[in-house]
Amino acid sequence: MTTTTEARTRSGRLMLNKVPEVTIWFWVIKVLCTTVGESFADWINMKLGVGLVNTAWIFTAVFVVVLAAQLRLKRYVPFPYWLTVVVVSVTGTLYTDILTDQLNVPLWISSAVFSVLLAVVFGTWWLRERTLSIHSVTTFSRESFYWLTVLVTFALGTATGDWTLELTGWSPGLSVLLPLGLIAAITALWRFGANPVLSFWLAYILTRPLGANIGDWLASPKVAQPGEPTGLALGTFTTSLIFLGLILATVLYLTVTRSDVTETYEASDDAPATGDPRRERVALAGFGLLAVATAGLLVWAHGQPHVGPAPEEDNTSAVQMAPGEAVKKFPPAKVAALKALASTSLKDARSGNATGAHAAAQSLRDLWDADQASLQPLDQTGWTSIDAQMDKMLKTFGIDHSNPPMAPAQQEKELNALLTDMG
Repeated sequence: MTTTTEARTRSGRLMLNKVPEVTIWFWVIKVLCTTVGESFADWINMKLGVGLVNTAWIFTAVFVVVLAAQLRLKRYVPFPYWLTVVVVSVTGTLYTDILTDQLNVPLWISSAVFSVLLAVVFGTWWLRERTLSIHSVTTFSRESFYWLTVLVTFALGTATGDWTLELTGWSPGLSVLLPLGLIAAITALWRFGANPVLSFWLAYILTRPLGANIGDWLASPKVAQPGEPTGLALGTFTTSLIFLGLILATVLYLTVTRSDVTETYEASDDAPATGDPRRERVALAGFGLLAVATAGLLVWAHGQPHVGPAPEEDNTSAVQMAPGEAVKKFPPAKVAALKALASTSLKDARSGNATGAHAAAQSLRDLWDADQASLQPLDQTGWTSIDAQMDKMLKTFGIDHSNPPMAPAQQEKELNALLTDMG
C-alpha cells in the first residue's frame, strides 16, 4: 500500500509533512514497532517485576515527553517519529492490558469501547480539518489528531487481537495468518480502487495484532501448559532486542536515503480526488463482505474443539510441605521480592484498600510468572507447591479466574497461607 501524493497550490505556503510517505518501509517498520510494543511491555512488566500499572505510568510519562519533542519539530524526522510510534505502541497496549487484567473488563467490551472512541476521534478530526489523510499532516492540530488516532488504534488492535485469540484458541503462530490475510485483502481492494484513507487506517489497525502475534510466537516457550501459547522460546528480552535493532537499522537507512520524506504545501483544501467513485463503492462493498467473512470465520473457529486453560481444580492440588521448605532452593532475593508483594497485598486487604490489594496481587502474579523459567528447574516439587497456593490466592482476587473478587477475609486467608509456605 504505497502511495505518493503532493498537494500544491499557487498561494499555499510550503510546509513539510510531519508523517512519512507510505512506502513498503513504512509498513515494515510499523510491524516491527508493534512487535516491540508487545514484547518490551511484557519484559518491563513481568521480567523486571515493575507491575502493570507502574509500567503504564512510566510509559505514559515517556510518551508525553517524546510526543512533545515530536510536536516541536517542523518536519518529519525519522528517529523522533518512529521513537514516538514505539512508545505509543507500548502505551496503547498497556492501557488495554489494564482494562483486561486489572479491571477485569471483557475483551469484547474493550473492543467495542475503543471502536466507538476511534469513531469519535475520526469524526472530530474530519469536522475540524475536513480530511483524514496522513499526506496533509502539516499543522499542530492535524498532528495532534493523528497521534491520538494512533494511540487509540494500538489499544483497539490489542483488544481485538486478544479477543480473537480468546475466541479461537489459536496459537500465536497460527494467529499471524488472520491479520496478514486481511491486510493482503485490503491491499488488493486498495489497488482495485478503494478509498486510500480508509484502506490505510484499516491496515494500520491490523498491523497491531499482526505484530503482537509475531512477538508472542517468538517469545513464548516451545513447551507450555495446555491452553498456554507456544513459540520459538526466544523470550521477551531477546525478541525486544532483535526488533529494536531492526528498527534502528531501518531508521538509519531512511535517515540517510530520505526515501520516505514527502513535502507538501499547506492549502485550504486537499488536492482534488482522482479516484473512481464507482470502484470506490464496489471496494466498499468488498470491505463489508470481508468483515462478514471474518466474523463467520471467528464464529466457526470458536465452535471448534480447542484446548483451553487447564481446569482450575487441576492447579490447586499440591504436595504439603513444611513452612519455608518449598522455597529452600530458591534464591533468597527472589523469595524476598515475592514475600514483599504478598505482604503489601495483605496489608492493603486488611486496611480496606481493595484496589491496592488487587494491584499488589497482580504484580505478585506477574513476578511469579516471570521467575518460572529460573525457579522451576531448581525445585519442581517446591515450585508446584507454591504455584498451587499462588493460584488459590489469585482466585480470591478474580485474577486469571472467571469469578468476581471474594471477600477480604478470604483474600487474607490465602495470602497468609502463601506467606507461611514461603517462610
